Amino acid sequence: MPELPEVETVARLVRPKLVGRRIEGAHVEWPRTVGELGPDAFARAIEGTRVTRVWRRAKYIVVDLERARAPAGHLSIHLRMTGRLQVDRAGTETPPYTRVELPLDRRAVLRFIDVRKFGRVEYRANLDGAFDHLGPEPLDGSWDAEDFSRELRARRRQLKPLLLDQSFLCGLGNIYVDEALHRSGLHPLRRADRVPAPRARRLFAEIQATLAEAIEREGSSFDTFYRTPEGQPGAYQHQFRVYGRQGKPCKACGRRLVKIFVGQRGTHLCTRCQPAPRLL
Repeated sequence: MPELPEVETVARLVRPKLVGRRIEGAHVEWPRTVGELGPDAFARAIEGTRVTRVWRRAKYIVVDLERARAPAGHLSIHLRMTGRLQVDRAGTETPPYTRVELPLDRRAVLRFIDVRKFGRVEYRANLDGAFDHLGPEPLDGSWDAEDFSRELRARRRQLKPLLLDQSFLCGLGNIYVDEALHRSGLHPLRRADRVPAPRARRLFAEIQATLAEAIEREGSSFDTFYRTPEGQPGAYQHQFRVYGRQGKPCKACGRRLVKIFVGQRGTHLCTRCQPAPRLL
């Protein structure tokens, strides 16, 4: 599933192609993609609106709409496993697995492509309560290192499941948790409340650094699904320290990396750089 860097990359790249454009209709190929509203009501809600802003919250892309210069709701887009957004010239051949097409003015079309049909492009009249289940953003200043350290050490959970919990800190997934834990020298099974404050502050700094570097490289393409709106792969997979590198030498110490399972999630680590907690 695309994580924060991939979703941020998509939002940044479609933003200049969408802001200011008018949505002239909607063609829904797979009704579940637009949620409970249904294709007809979805089309009526957005037809004639103009895009005023494109932004990200956690792993959601949000498109703000207006009609006659008054707010007219939002599109809430979640890529899930295999979703892609791209803005094409009108009249170009529709790619396979296109689930939703939104014709735009100035001869353009916004397409949502999704092989596995898990993604969503939903209309919301307002965002009241839409993101109440999400924790702070790691990069926007919602938390500083002291806030993160205090909240981390108040939990009695293992580090990896806690960092994957979107209600604790949003946007992280399997890739970037593994990478940040390795950079911090922390074992994924270590209890959060037993991490000393300096180590917790370092972990937060490494989370921020990992995400920032991944955004700079337009995310990670570790399979055939994630592509930028221009159809290009991300480049951060070439910087991976541990993720997907089991059996290969650690870039820091040379020991062979291992893969374990934490909460049924494949987890990659170096047993020398990330020593196991004593209780294990």
